[in-house]
Amino acid sequence: MQSTESKSKTSVSDDSQTGRTLLNLRGMLLRGDFQPGERISELPLVARLGVSRTPIRLALDRLAHEGLLEASPTGGFVVRAFTLEDIWDAIETRGILEGAAARLAAERLEHDGELDQLREYRDEMDAMIRLDGDPDRFAQLDIDSYARYLDLNEAFHSTIVTLSKSGMLRRTLEQVKSVPFASPSALVYVRSKLPRAAQVFAVSHEHHSAIVDAIERRQGARAEALAREHSRMTRGNVEFALSDTTILSSVPGASLIKIPAAV
Repeated sequence: MQSTESKSKTSVSDDSQTGRTLLNLRGMLLRGDFQPGERISELPLVARLGVSRTPIRLALDRLAHEGLLEASPTGGFVVRAFTLEDIWDAIETRGILEGAAARLAAERLEHDGELDQLREYRDEMDAMIRLDGDPDRFAQLDIDSYARYLDLNEAFHSTIVTLSKSGMLRRTLEQVKSVPFASPSALVYVRSKLPRAAQVFAVSHEHHSAIVDAIERRQGARAEALAREHSRMTRGNVEFALSDTTILSSVPGASLIKIPAAV
C-alpha cells in the first residue's frame, strides 16, 4: 500500500507537471504556434511535450476555461480567435476590476506596513526609467531591462489585488487577463515604440505613484479612478500596435486576433 507521505509527494509532482504543461501550452498559443480555428488534441501533444495525457488534459481544460481554447463538437479543442471588440471589452473589464481592487485596498488597509512591498515595486520601476537621477527626464528601457520591468509591473498590479483581500476579484481578473493584450504588461514593448515613449512611461509611472498615495491615504474613490485611468492607456497602445504590423507581430497573442482589413 502506498504511504501517505508517498501519495503526498506524488500529488505535488503531478500538480507541478500540470503547472509546467499549462505554462508551455499557454506560451505556445500566445507565440502563434497554433492558428485560430486549429484543432488541438491530447495525443500529438504527448509526444511534443514529453508528458502524459493527464497533465495535458488538465491544462487544455484550464485553457478552455480561460477562453484561449473552445471545445470542439468532434472532440478535443480548437484555438479561439478574438475580435477587436473582445480586446476592448477585456481591457475595459480589467480597468473596472482593477479599479475595484484599488478601492478595496484603500478601504481594507489595516496598517501602513502592508504597503511596503507595493512601494518597493514602485521605487524599483522608478529607478529603472529615470535618467541620471533627474525626476523630469525618463529613459526608454533598453532591451535587457524589459524582462525585469515586466515582472515588476505585473507584481505591482498583482499586489494591489492582494491588498484588496478579495479572492473573488483575483480569480475574475486572472480570467480576464488571459485574453491577448488585456494583461497590464502585455504591451510594454509597444509602449517603448510609441512617439514620445519616455513621456508615456513617465505618465504610467505617475499613475503608479498616485495609486500608492491614494491607497496610503485610504482614499478609495480616488484610488479606483486612478486605476481605471491607468488601464485605459492599454487601449491606446493596442491601437498603435494595430497600425504597425512589425510591432504587432512581436506582441504575444497577436496571431489570435481577427484584424479587420480597414485597420
